[in-house]
Amino acid sequence: MEDPDKTEVVLLACGSFNPITNMHLRLFELAKDYFHETGKYKVIKGIISPVGDAYKKKGLISANHRVTMAKLATKNSDWVEVDDWESSQSEWLETLKVLRYHHQKLLSPDATNSLQNAIPLTKPGRKRKQEPNRHDPVKKKNQSPDIKSVPQVKLLCGSDMLESFGIPNLWKSEDITEIVKNYGLVCINRAGSSVQKFIYESDILWRHKNNIHLVEEWITNDISSTKIRRALRRGQSIRYLVPDVVQAYIEKNNLYSPESEDRNAGVVLAPLQKHASDSKN
Repeated sequence: MEDPDKTEVVLLACGSFNPITNMHLRLFELAKDYFHETGKYKVIKGIISPVGDAYKKKGLISANHRVTMAKLATKNSDWVEVDDWESSQSEWLETLKVLRYHHQKLLSPDATNSLQNAIPLTKPGRKRKQEPNRHDPVKKKNQSPDIKSVPQVKLLCGSDMLESFGIPNLWKSEDITEIVKNYGLVCINRAGSSVQKFIYESDILWRHKNNIHLVEEWITNDISSTKIRRALRRGQSIRYLVPDVVQAYIEKNNLYSPESEDRNAGVVLAPLQKHASDSKN
């Protein structure tokens, strides 16, 4: 029998997934085990949200291929799915906006999927209080007062993503604050990583450290998309590093080559462009 007092959690992973690897899939399993072992949470869904082409990262192949590979990789999962909303946008979106979108989707599953509806969350928790000036639909009086609370959306990442908060102009400080304060981070901490030290040295992260869940990765796994692409360029095997269906898709479409790795070479990453120009205005 399910414990009604457990907080439901949706894990959201944003990134390039260029290509998706077995390590990406392991992040979800590690985080799920962590939350369930606390006895306080129940993970109900995992979402993979590949970044759009407008991110302009060097070597980033088309979102269409990256989304397809992610869907192939999660085809047999009963709880991890792929969402292509972020990847289908014509402009690059801040991770915070993607979190807001998925939170809004949980609030109003039938709402129009738009950034206008991706409102900020003011406070995490099991119980949601009605906020003034929110213009939410008026609830009918005969509606049951015992409405199930909305699950928390938490950003799932590796230690490298968390430490990227320290890269100038890559993230806006107000975005970092809202992410850790209102949503929360689930960081898979690799052996030898200095994530705890990084959190200690950041006033923003330290202030909200109780909403940052560090998950120790005891069975170490150093697979990365960068290393996968390097092996492919050199004609080396990537078997057992990615799901077999992903390997077959890459080979069928001849996706990674020296030419594809030069894509966006010399182009400034979208967030660096945007935040640098914002700071000048």
